[in-house]
Amino acid sequence: MTFTHADTGTSESDWARSGVAALPELPLNASELATMTFIVLAAHPDDETLGAGGFLAQLHAAGAHIRILLCTAGEASHPQSPTTTPEELAAVRLTEFDAAVSGLAPGATWKFLELPDGQLAANADRIAEALRDAIAASGSAAENVAIVAPYRSDGHTDHDTLGATAAEVAAGGGHSLLEYPIWYWLWARPDDESWRSWVRVPLTKPERAAKATAMRAHASQTEPLSPQPGDETLLSGTFLEHFARPWETFVWHPSTAGSNSAKDAERIFDEVHSREDDPWSYTSSWYERRKRALTLAALPEESYESGLELGCSIGTLSEELAKRCRTFLGVDASGTALVEARRRLADYPSAEARHLTMPHEWPEGTFDLVALSETGYYLSPEELTELYGRIQASTRPGGTLILCHWRHPISGWQLDAEAVHSMARTQLRWPTHGLYREKDFVLEVLLAPGGEPGGAPDGAPDGAT
Repeated sequence: MTFTHADTGTSESDWARSGVAALPELPLNASELATMTFIVLAAHPDDETLGAGGFLAQLHAAGAHIRILLCTAGEASHPQSPTTTPEELAAVRLTEFDAAVSGLAPGATWKFLELPDGQLAANADRIAEALRDAIAASGSAAENVAIVAPYRSDGHTDHDTLGATAAEVAAGGGHSLLEYPIWYWLWARPDDESWRSWVRVPLTKPERAAKATAMRAHASQTEPLSPQPGDETLLSGTFLEHFARPWETFVWHPSTAGSNSAKDAERIFDEVHSREDDPWSYTSSWYERRKRALTLAALPEESYESGLELGCSIGTLSEELAKRCRTFLGVDASGTALVEARRRLADYPSAEARHLTMPHEWPEGTFDLVALSETGYYLSPEELTELYGRIQASTRPGGTLILCHWRHPISGWQLDAEAVHSMARTQLRWPTHGLYREKDFVLEVLLAPGGEPGGAPDGAPDGAT
């Protein structure tokens, strides 16, 4: 990618029209942030403020543990300066960095790696070592560590190197990763599809104010060093408009530290259901009742011939689906949960709850409705691939597949909601009938090709007695 800081680039008004403001929120609330350790990487002083300043203020307010690694002093930002040597500029920028970080996250610790500006590609091993050392020193479990780093395709060689190194360490250690774009907003165009899978972190007024104050601390970049040629302002007002938004944008990669799979599901969920009759508050939680209502409303047909729910738990959704299906089958790996599911389905003579562990065990027959709700991430990637193959073979032409999953991290498992839904789209290649996403969950309807979406014939019974 070839560009300079003097380029006009893509205007903020163009980005505003693109729909970037409608990106889904990062699925981490304040209580979840408080339990985590965040290792923040900056290639140069001001990267941390531009890309993640508001988020740093948010993390501080939540009580998260924050450790910042600054790679260079940014001494090469004004190579033609007639008034300031690189050594003098380095001292200025380190002072600015300290002031900015102190305002964003008072008490956060930071370390200067003393690497040469513009040469991070030759020092990737040193960066990786420092990053792993910081993670180890935190004492946090792998799944509770998040690395925050520049976007690995930002277009600046130092940013790209730092992002790629962070991604390698995160993947190898099972840590979460948040990549923040900076120069991307200058050179990229809204029709570039990559940003559409990113997430937003909304900022409160105090967080935005803290970020603005921190940005002013980086005066060597936002103001001229002197009136002389070579001392011009590096970051123009039009460029800084991208970072005055009431949110920040990240590429979010949740932790993959979990190792549980379908073979563990029966033991884990039997234990959970043995301790509580309704461990996820399906019957009492407004979140669960509202999500269930949205799931039912999203079904494109009023009634179906044959329905299948994978991972039916205690049967709260099963009971509602059974009313809309001529025949219905709910399956789950937990025999303990199925005791309650069978009780709920007892009034529907054409409905059944069966003890099966997906995807290796599978019911006979075909279905025109398949529901996979809050279940897909309790499989390994290989098992989910097999599950989608089973669904594809068992769904009638024009049939409905409805997916609904919690977007927050799932401790102990390898997948999350976005991975589950992305794998469905990629593997099945079925058209999306509807998609709804909010901070807590994502709901999606896919339609099997080869026929019109169809339900039960007019006048078909709904299974109610």
